[in-house]
Amino acid sequence: MKRPSDHPPVAAPRVGVMLVNLGTPQAPTASAVRTYLAEFLSDRRVVEIPRAVWLPILHGIILRTRPAKSAHAYAQVWTDQGSPLAAITQAQAQDLQVRLGETVMVDWAMRYGAPSIPDVLERMKAAGCERILVAPLYPQYSGATTASVMDRLGEGLAAMRWQPAIRTLPPYYDDPAHIEALRADLSAQLRGLAFVPQVLLLSFHGMPERTLHLGDPYHCQCRKTARLLGEALAGEFPGIRVETSFQSRFGRAKWLEPSTEDTLARLAREGAAQVAIAAPGFSADCVETLEELAIRGREVFEEAGGKDYAVLECLNAGADGMAMLEALVRRELLGWV
Repeated sequence: MKRPSDHPPVAAPRVGVMLVNLGTPQAPTASAVRTYLAEFLSDRRVVEIPRAVWLPILHGIILRTRPAKSAHAYAQVWTDQGSPLAAITQAQAQDLQVRLGETVMVDWAMRYGAPSIPDVLERMKAAGCERILVAPLYPQYSGATTASVMDRLGEGLAAMRWQPAIRTLPPYYDDPAHIEALRADLSAQLRGLAFVPQVLLLSFHGMPERTLHLGDPYHCQCRKTARLLGEALAGEFPGIRVETSFQSRFGRAKWLEPSTEDTLARLAREGAAQVAIAAPGFSADCVETLEELAIRGREVFEEAGGKDYAVLECLNAGADGMAMLEALVRRELLGWV
């Protein structure tokens, strides 16, 4: 049958890969941060308090006080390319595009803020992507992260008449490719330090402790990543003790412990004068690593008597991390590419 002359153009079928990370405000200003936090903290996956209780607190107190403080933190790490998290995620997508070639379209999105998952989904579908692998860049699964990405993806699909086929990248917290990428990358960084750390502290983003008791596997997966990574590093660095902590506590609820700040203070008081810290739960450096760990963490450590302190970079778009990401994505694309 001949295509009608007024038929809209249809792109040739393609396979797509969408990298997804958490999100970022559009600028390091109180107004932009307020917009970002309003979306982030309104997510039922992130704050599981009943709406009738939480929303008055959010809009009456938190969004009136927290944006200015958070904007100050973002301003200290903002770059010429904008948000570090956005710039790095974009770089990861660009590098992965080169690695996969033109048969696959690679794009990136943020769970909160821009570019949004529904917008990127529409863009990829318009470009001919009838099969899309959605890859949340969270090594460890949590309802507040990975599941929230799936929720937002579902909202985007619900608005589409012609939906693409979807696959999703599983958590890769204990994947040998992930542990090896972390080992190789962190080993190189440790060798490059001007001091030999007594302790390597592995800091993961915190979650309310109740999420663990409700069945969220995040805590267990973080602990397994830490254990496997510690074992992988032990051969080259037998004199470095590896410890695990959780950062970014918020509110009055009990959070996963030990906290990163408390651990840094304790290490300094106990005489561990040289400490390095890494964040193997983050695929890219962001305000939590560049400000919370690198600036505030240093202050806590030094005020407690610590001397030498180094924050190691995340995998970002480095060679080790990108080789891992390519391997994981190619595995999930089998049968499509």
